Amino acid sequence: MKKISIVTVNFNQPKVTEDLLTSLKEVNTYPDLEIIVVDNGSKTNPVPEWQVRYPDILFIRSEENTGFAGGNNIGIASATGDYLFLINNDTVVTADLIEKLVDTMESNPKIGMISPKIHYFDHPGMLQYTGYTPMNYFTARNACIGQFEQDKGQYDFLTGVTGYAHGAAMMISRQALEKAGGMAENYFLYYEELDWCERIRKAGYEIHVNLDALIYHKESVSVGKRTALKEYFMNRNRILFIRKNAGGLTFFVFCFYFLATVAPRNIFQYIKNKEFNFIPVFFKALTWHLSNKPDSVNLGFPLTR
Repeated sequence: MKKISIVTVNFNQPKVTEDLLTSLKEVNTYPDLEIIVVDNGSKTNPVPEWQVRYPDILFIRSEENTGFAGGNNIGIASATGDYLFLINNDTVVTADLIEKLVDTMESNPKIGMISPKIHYFDHPGMLQYTGYTPMNYFTARNACIGQFEQDKGQYDFLTGVTGYAHGAAMMISRQALEKAGGMAENYFLYYEELDWCERIRKAGYEIHVNLDALIYHKESVSVGKRTALKEYFMNRNRILFIRKNAGGLTFFVFCFYFLATVAPRNIFQYIKNKEFNFIPVFFKALTWHLSNKPDSVNLGFPLTR
């Protein structure tokens, strides 16, 4: 039996993380698990209490918020499993989820990473993810298949190769990890899992989805309030993803599209919604690329807890 390392990251959500740990203990049926929880610079350090309550789990404390990629990479560095299952702390597993993913990975050595079907936790039966369409590198746009639809099995035939894994639940093989490396930490938020999938593919592996395996995600179906931090990284990283993964001519066409279409649209929306503070944030996201290389560790934005 293969050993599975579960890696999850907590940031100011101890109760949410504890719910996940409960589901891994009481719902999951896969026996050989190594559970690693990274606290990513939370205001209040929950690790000392957790170490007493959960002696069989490895807890790691980062004093700084290192972002989605950084937090997961900290956990990955301590993982010893044959497969690593990176799951958001706001997920709840189903009984045979891990077993089904492992069986699929074991049946096909070409699979480097796989995600399960994802339902919204608070909306039973509503799909969040059944796979991604390929990326259009001229526009940096793709689609999450089935999102917000009721699950009637209408996409189950899509089990197999998909455009991208979903960041809320990604299982990667040890071999693919060693060849592709961990996630690029200079994304901090957004696009890092898409970039990771691209590097896994370049390493010779496929990205799959198993729609017979299911996980629940507590993420809201509503967009939620936008923040300057989100607006900055969403725009900066959209450009960064294309810089890293597309050829020079494609990147040139993308830049023309972005400046001619996306920039005017965004600025119009900021003015319409009276989000005037987002205008300099948007331009900061664009101009970051004028003075930084694609692998620069300079995030270009002040981070707060």
